[in-house]
Amino acid sequence: MNDIMLPSASAVVLRTLFRSGASSALQPGYIHLGVSKEIVPTLREFGLDPDPFIHRVGLDPALFENSTTVVPFATLARLYSLCVARTRCSHFGLLVGQRATILSMDLVGRLMQHSDTVGAALEGFVSNLSVQNRAVGASLTVSDGMALLTYAVYQPQMESAEQVTDAALAVTGNVLRALCGADWHPAEVLVPRVTPVDPEPYRRHFQAPVRFNQENATLVFPSKDLKRRVAGADPLLRMMLEDRLRQLRADAGTDFSDDIRRLLRMRLTSTRCSAEDIAHLLSMHRRTLSRRLKGSGMGYRAIANELRFEIARQLLEDTEVPLGEIAAALGYSEASAFTRAFRRWSGRTPTAWRSRSVATDGRSA
Repeated sequence: MNDIMLPSASAVVLRTLFRSGASSALQPGYIHLGVSKEIVPTLREFGLDPDPFIHRVGLDPALFENSTTVVPFATLARLYSLCVARTRCSHFGLLVGQRATILSMDLVGRLMQHSDTVGAALEGFVSNLSVQNRAVGASLTVSDGMALLTYAVYQPQMESAEQVTDAALAVTGNVLRALCGADWHPAEVLVPRVTPVDPEPYRRHFQAPVRFNQENATLVFPSKDLKRRVAGADPLLRMMLEDRLRQLRADAGTDFSDDIRRLLRMRLTSTRCSAEDIAHLLSMHRRTLSRRLKGSGMGYRAIANELRFEIARQLLEDTEVPLGEIAAALGYSEASAFTRAFRRWSGRTPTAWRSRSVATDGRSA
């Protein structure tokens, strides 16, 4: 009998989410406000009126009343940059993410709440993130008894990537505490940005060692945590949420080149990713992959090089990772080969690009 009695508090919330949630497919480069809705109260904590900031990037402040509002990610990234400059707080994104909760992730957050285990919750999150975010990718891997939940921005030439990933890492810490218990904390946190003058806000939030100047934004925690049961999970609600998210993914259709870009962004710095590897991952022949990409107007090599340039640019601008390590992370056997490729992409050497970035940061500070 209980299996069909929907008029419970959870069912009412679920119906409300279905009515107010996403009703149309996201295009590449777009995102639900979600966690970034917390930009408004974060600015107010600094004693600042958020409306002028939001107007300045061409958005209506009223949009920030609803976490399911869809906005261009590039516009949101500009807003983060403006907030950092005005508040003079280099960890503004961390503060935004600290305020967010599992419910900031809307339908996907609800799915996580009602998954059987933490591992199932995170797998559901990774699989469905594109329903609400077509600019940031996530992956979950397990190695040597440790689980690694990694985020990466995969849209080209995107500013404020470090603020976005800071916010993602911070809210994920909150999510895992909601699923595992308030005393949960990661084993360590990897952050792809220069070590701040004051790293204490990061350590205080994560309650764990934080390593800066990393190639990826990653929460590392014991893989045994993936087996933890999620308290209060409702199997019926989970099935309803899975059906709704499945429908949204189907309605969205696919932008094949965007799918490839997201897959590659999550793998380029962790494993070799030839066209054959990606084709195998998608259960298709290499020629089929080439044909479908040709139809979208961009070949595999061009997409891979675009992403290598984007990753290299972010690491050069936001971290102090040595050139040799960047080259190795991007699959180059020698730093000289990476330097030649970077010069082709940008017209500058990696060293010159980093020097210009440091000089610019110095002027803006």
